Amino acid sequence: MSGAQAMFGAMRLPRSVLFGRGQRHALGSVVAGLGRRALLCTDKRQAAQSEFAAMLADLAAHDVECRVFDDTIPDLPIASIEACVATVADFAPDVVVGVGGGSSMDMAKVVAVLLTHGGDLRSYYGEFAVPGPVMPLIAVPTTAGTGSEVTPVAVVADEERGTKIGIASPHLIPICAICDPELTATCPPALTACSGADALTHAIEAYTTLARPIDPLLTQGHVFVGKNVLSDHFASLAVGNIFRYLRRACEDGSDMEAREGVMLAATAAGCAFGTAGTAAAHALQYPVGNLTHTAHGDGVASLLPYVMQFNLPACIPAFAQLAALIGLPEDTPEAMAQGLIDAVADLMAAIGIPRTLADLGLRDDQQDFVATNALNAARLVKNNPRLLDLAAMQSITRAAFSGDRASLRSV
Repeated sequence: MSGAQAMFGAMRLPRSVLFGRGQRHALGSVVAGLGRRALLCTDKRQAAQSEFAAMLADLAAHDVECRVFDDTIPDLPIASIEACVATVADFAPDVVVGVGGGSSMDMAKVVAVLLTHGGDLRSYYGEFAVPGPVMPLIAVPTTAGTGSEVTPVAVVADEERGTKIGIASPHLIPICAICDPELTATCPPALTACSGADALTHAIEAYTTLARPIDPLLTQGHVFVGKNVLSDHFASLAVGNIFRYLRRACEDGSDMEAREGVMLAATAAGCAFGTAGTAAAHALQYPVGNLTHTAHGDGVASLLPYVMQFNLPACIPAFAQLAALIGLPEDTPEAMAQGLIDAVADLMAAIGIPRTLADLGLRDDQQDFVATNALNAARLVKNNPRLLDLAAMQSITRAAFSGDRASLRSV
């Protein structure tokens, strides 16, 4: 190839993605093409919305019998998952639909696993532990952030272990994702900001994950395969749209163009990290979230500028490319890369994301616990573009706790 770097790309996606205003009205037809008994996993807030009632009416019009489980709660503790499975045992659904934010969509994923394969949920932790296809899954996001509608992962809270744990398998990817930005119109500004910041973190981490040596069996041995030419395409789309539209969506929830742009970014970011993976910000957020009980999006976004600062020496070309993408002035690659980090920090501040781990509620004496336990997220640690050991994790955690991003320039 005349010395050029060989290209490698990999994508795992739903069979169909329906995106745009009003696409929720396809739900009844899509479900009817897959089965006649549908379980809908959602939460109390979403179940009370008029749009949800309209979805149920649409399903009934297509002769689909429905059971609604609306007790999904944030962070998805195992007890709540087991309660859902017990509640629907007599219903025997043949399609599972997740309607809501990441927790509702992840609930649908893990319930589909248990209804199909049975057993203890804990036996599916990690990568490739789901033994085969699950009953048809459909995801209908009502926030623009997690990207769970297109990803192969669900995150649950194991109360006994005191941590969040991922279940990662291509079998968890929904058959159909129905992404209707009108469903995000009722999201309050804080939720819009938190969700959009989550999407930005997904996109930037996917764009800068460690690229693996090219191997035809790479996707067979790893759910998340690192930076590649296809995931980069979706990550770039997400970053550009977040910078263009997120602040607008936070300032005016009725700005439907902004809502469209942010939802497209969230779905695109899901497409990117669902194959490439995420890295240090997500690894650190697991213990931070467990200790502070704060929203996932707020946690990863608070950490993102500090993780980017730590990773800068390994990411100058990638950061400079993203800096050009969002319209930063042309300069040296090093200056543009630093400019991107500063722009991310400025955007997070503008939309109200907590600036430090202390602002999230982390105590000073919990910093080393966070650094140590973040290393347990092996699938995330191995994706980071710069080597992560305990000293590195401690440096990031201390900078993120104090707000001293400059301290990471000498690490």
